[in-house]
Amino acid sequence: MSSNEPTFAELMASCTSQAVHLEMRDSYSVDEEAADFQAWLRTGWRDTDPASPYWAPWVGLVSDAVARGVVVRRARVVSEPVSAYIRYEHAGTVVNLGAGEQVRWLPRRRASNIALPGNDFWLFDNRLIRWNHFSGDGAWTGQELSDDPAAAKLCAEAFEAVWARAVPHDQYEIQ
Repeated sequence: MSSNEPTFAELMASCTSQAVHLEMRDSYSVDEEAADFQAWLRTGWRDTDPASPYWAPWVGLVSDAVARGVVVRRARVVSEPVSAYIRYEHAGTVVNLGAGEQVRWLPRRRASNIALPGNDFWLFDNRLIRWNHFSGDGAWTGQELSDDPAAAKLCAEAFEAVWARAVPHDQYEIQ
């Protein structure tokens, strides 16, 4: 990210109507959650305290956006049976919901005829995309911002198609 590109917090702060996030990987290995994930693998315990140092920054961003009237939605396309990482994400999603985020899960087999972008993304106000790039092993390798109208349209349509088929978090049963 160049120094003149906005941070994620700035993107959320400037969002006026909706922020949607599409996740399509079965495993991520981002540095910020590595210790928490390893602890969960060992113990089965997941930090779900919205005020904890791990969650508080995210909860603040989302709850501030929701308080301004921004709709924040996340859809996850997952293979079944799910990976250990997806079980870990599922166990922590209660915090996302508590912050005001809406979350749904779509089994990958139900997404076969949806045109999906090649990368996970955030789409802000149906116009600005933050592509998230990951290595083959799930390490975050950077982001790319785009305001290309055709790409924004693809992302919006893909997200809405996934959302329409996906199962709300409280009804999704881990397979």
